[in-house]
Amino acid sequence: MLTCIALDDEPLALQVIKKYIEKIYFLECKGLFTDVEEARKFLESSSVDIIFLDIQMPDVNGIEFSKSLNLKHTAVIFTTAFSEYAIEGFNVDAVDYLLKPIEYDRFLKGVFKAKEYVDYLNSQELHQGYIFVKSDYQMVKIFLKDIVYIEGLDDYIKIYLPQRSILTLMTLKTITQKLPSKEFLRVHRSYIVPVSKIDHISKSKIRVADKDIPIGISYSESFFIAMEQRLQ
Repeated sequence: MLTCIALDDEPLALQVIKKYIEKIYFLECKGLFTDVEEARKFLESSSVDIIFLDIQMPDVNGIEFSKSLNLKHTAVIFTTAFSEYAIEGFNVDAVDYLLKPIEYDRFLKGVFKAKEYVDYLNSQELHQGYIFVKSDYQMVKIFLKDIVYIEGLDDYIKIYLPQRSILTLMTLKTITQKLPSKEFLRVHRSYIVPVSKIDHISKSKIRVADKDIPIGISYSESFFIAMEQRLQ
């Protein structure tokens, strides 16, 4: 699942984008914004995979807005009624440029380009052995080998490291997609554990770094199958 937001000063344009997003099974809308500062505040505390960003807005140019943010790990798709912005948009590493009125097929093509870009970034991170998450208004690098376990807290997750923990606005479902599935297992609706950190396992719980983590009923079968495969 890829997360996204849209920023446009025209509510009708946002409704079109919202309708298109709802048609795409792997896309989840986290917010629709007509106010630039509200969008900025959201992005300073939360991370998304894709931003649909209008260029010509009353208070700010969308291209300048994107330059003012740390969007290194986010795919930007510009939306505008003015074709003359296309070259400038691509000069700031936009993934795509959609000209209004946006047709669904063209929108879908842009989303798939963004998906390829995000998948590439994630694969590069995993190859390097780390991920980035947003916490306390900054991007924090977390080495996968340092993760002790991850706990879900409604819309937040807490990533436990040897000497500290990091709280970030993200769901367990989203972080699961960023982690290598062979090394990290979802064992409960509220927990993900790295296999390398498991000390011992009983029928209903796992011991990780002096912490007893329950094995959820709905996760039990897949967890034990995954562990047995490691014994073969």
